Amino acid sequence: MNRVQLALNVEDLDASIAFYSRLFGTEPAKVRPGYANFAIAEPPLKLVLMESPGRGGSLNHLGVEVGDVAAVDATQIRLSAEGLASADERGTTCCYATQDKFWVEGAPDGERWEVYTVLADSPTFDAVGDDGAVCCGA
Repeated sequence: MNRVQLALNVEDLDASIAFYSRLFGTEPAKVRPGYANFAIAEPPLKLVLMESPGRGGSLNHLGVEVGDVAAVDATQIRLSAEGLASADERGTTCCYATQDKFWVEGAPDGERWEVYTVLADSPTFDAVGDDGAVCCGA
C-alpha cells in the first residue's frame, strides 16, 4: 500500500497521541520515547509525531511510504527521469525502523520529502544514518 506520510513536530507527545487518536479513530501503530506513528487506513496516511520541545506545531518532513524496495527503486528512477535529484539511504535505521529510502532534493521551498519502505522494526531511533546524514529532520 502506498500512502502519504506527514511528520509533525509536537510539544507534548501524549496530548498529541490523544488528539490524533480521536481525530482519526485509531490508536498509534507504534509508540516509543518521543515518537509515535499512526498507520491510518482512511484516508491512507502515515502520521508521524516527533516530540520536539520549542518546535511544536511545525512540519518535520513529508514522505511517501511504499510497499517494497522495488517501488522505492521505481519511484527514484521515475523522479530522476523528471530531473529531480535524490540522496540515497539504504539499510538505514531511522524512526525505530530499518528502511530503504531516498530523499528528494531541490523542493522550491526547501521542504523535505522521503520515499521509503520499512524493512524491519528497530528498537532504536538512530536519527543519524551510517553516512552521517540526519534522518527524519531530527
